[in-house]
Amino acid sequence: MMPEPRSARVPAPAAEGTEGSAKDVEGSAPAVPEFSPSVLELYKLAVEMADRVSARRGLANAFFLSVQTAFVGAIGIFLTDPQRKPLWTAPVIALTGVAISMTWWLQLRSYRDLNRAKFEVINAIETRLPVKIFTDEWRLLVRAPSARSRTRYIELGFSERMIPWVFALLHGLLCLGRLLA
Repeated sequence: MMPEPRSARVPAPAAEGTEGSAKDVEGSAPAVPEFSPSVLELYKLAVEMADRVSARRGLANAFFLSVQTAFVGAIGIFLTDPQRKPLWTAPVIALTGVAISMTWWLQLRSYRDLNRAKFEVINAIETRLPVKIFTDEWRLLVRAPSARSRTRYIELGFSERMIPWVFALLHGLLCLGRLLA
């Protein structure tokens, strides 16, 4: 079911020699801005592009998670006897893992900045549409806690950005364990 527009507008009869104007049916409700089909098409394009950025971010997460998991697995398989390996191998392996983690985190930050800009544009276009789907959704999501234990909405991006740091910490601990062994 489609949401109702914020208020209905009915054109008022135009006075002779003047342009027609619109009055609110409810009287005090804010007027719905007029929009053209081209604005709606731009809105659809902006929403599609934001969705594509989110999909690319998901693919990047899957890629980096696979790389990190394979890397940690390879460390476990190939370094079964750390006493026989040169001392420099642990810091080099750890630095490589941390570098992968930092690349992942920086890419996530870039995707977040890109999506933030895209949604600022989408929200600006919504001011010219009768329904403000994303603006209203975000307002409701941020305002209303979804669980008793939480007082506000926690973005998925927060936990998503913590995972590279967990892997960086894991690589540091593996290196420390090797150096202390």
